[in-house]
Amino acid sequence: MAAEIINVTTEEQLEQALDIRKDVFVLEQKVPIDLEIDHYDRLDAEAWHVLIKSEGQYAATGRLTYYNKDSAKMQRIAVRKPFRSKGIGRVLMMALEAQARELKLPYAVLDAQVQAEPFYRKLGYETISDEPFDDAGIPHVRMKKEL
Repeated sequence: MAAEIINVTTEEQLEQALDIRKDVFVLEQKVPIDLEIDHYDRLDAEAWHVLIKSEGQYAATGRLTYYNKDSAKMQRIAVRKPFRSKGIGRVLMMALEAQARELKLPYAVLDAQVQAEPFYRKLGYETISDEPFDDAGIPHVRMKKEL
């Protein structure tokens, strides 16, 4: 499946990214909107948003922020339901990791929903939290990867 990687630079692109997140997290997973949308969801924030377009539709999104001086924090990784299990999530993560490397960050950290932990493990992430923790009512684990 062909996928186009878009580094978000316009308000319209940012709105498309937020729409995907609202579909996946707010509507599907029942995360409250005030927990989902935050101060990083602006073009002037210190965050890098990525959109993936496939089959002429916006299929997935994610963002990267600074976690600490040597680590990127991969966040808000969302793939719309019709595009799951088609390699789109992998393409998205590769794009975010490429952005982290451009920023000269040697590590990536993320908080994975427990059900998605095997997906991230296949991409080289290792679980570093001792046990799952709650984030917006969903069990998560912290994972890390050397880039």
